[in-house]
Amino acid sequence: MPLKDDQADEPDEFTSITFHYPEGLRLISNGRLLSEFPGTDPGSLRTTIYAVRNPINSYDITFYLGDYVQFGELYKGENSNMMLNYFALRSNEKKARVQFAMTPDVLHCFEHWMGPYPFKEDMYKLIEAPYAGMEHQSAVAYGNKYKMGYLGRDRSKTGIGMQFDFILVHETGHEWFGNNITATDIACNWLHEGFTTYAECLYVECMFTKEKAFEYTRGEWKNILNDKPIIGPMGVNTEGSSDMYDKGSAIVHMIRMFINNDEAFRQLLRNMNRDFSRQTVTEEQVEAYIAQNAKFTFDSKPFFKQYLYTTQIPQLEYYLKDGFLFYRFTNCVAGFTMPLLLTISKVATTVTVNSNWNKIACATSKDFELPLNYLITFKAL
Repeated sequence: MPLKDDQADEPDEFTSITFHYPEGLRLISNGRLLSEFPGTDPGSLRTTIYAVRNPINSYDITFYLGDYVQFGELYKGENSNMMLNYFALRSNEKKARVQFAMTPDVLHCFEHWMGPYPFKEDMYKLIEAPYAGMEHQSAVAYGNKYKMGYLGRDRSKTGIGMQFDFILVHETGHEWFGNNITATDIACNWLHEGFTTYAECLYVECMFTKEKAFEYTRGEWKNILNDKPIIGPMGVNTEGSSDMYDKGSAIVHMIRMFINNDEAFRQLLRNMNRDFSRQTVTEEQVEAYIAQNAKFTFDSKPFFKQYLYTTQIPQLEYYLKDGFLFYRFTNCVAGFTMPLLLTISKVATTVTVNSNWNKIACATSKDFELPLNYLITFKAL
């Protein structure tokens, strides 16, 4: 095992993992099975060696040992075909065959939005585990008890979350954000969890509708605590708030709204996974990359500072007077500005909002729809 417990460094090309364990059990680990040897004497240990061909972070290396049965299917991916290998405890094989059948749809969706599966050389395995789940690279841990939702409940409280297996979707999404693109410091793990939580929204959009996807992701925002900043203290191996999941997802959703072009947003996610493939990245790299490639027409640095480094949620103050809607942001950092897609008289218009009063023609309050796809609060004056 690598002796570095640090996300900033990964083995460049090859990791081999050797196990010795009792006969009669099945051992599964990351990557491909390289070789396997039975014990030479009665009662001696069996030896299994797995090889990982891609860079892998030490926290992603794992093993599973138990009375497993294996089944699988051929997956026809975007660039190539590969076997999907599933492992379930023998007593759960029947349930696993039903639950794991959604896996190809999950992979097809994520390949569409985020690019080709990053680790085809190491295959994809989904393995029953005695805990809820984990994004172990190429050996995804599944412990959702073969239930829909997250252990049988809907984190979004919309009902939509009960239409899919949360752990299967979320942990598979980490193959792109977290495993393919890895933050150099755990203080910035929103780059893993925020983007992957938003991948749940993308899966809902693939399987149902865009409207349901947006409803689902806004539902998850209700879990935001705003207890402390998302970004934790840098350089001391400390994470920030658990809001890295749902507030991080809200940040990604707002970036999508700023772009206001789904194909351009899709290409942003795909290009990130291409240009940062198998790399560790800093927060500054990602923020600059997004601003440049999304072609933002506003200074996004205060936006990231607001949502990542503070617990303040911007408040949109507004009032109607003489046929105009007046609006501004309060409770925000210096220089904060962001474009909002406002719908007035059923016409969507992008306006740039900052801490100064601005106005747009609007006859009555009935003509104005609150912009719900942004993590902001509202105050009518």
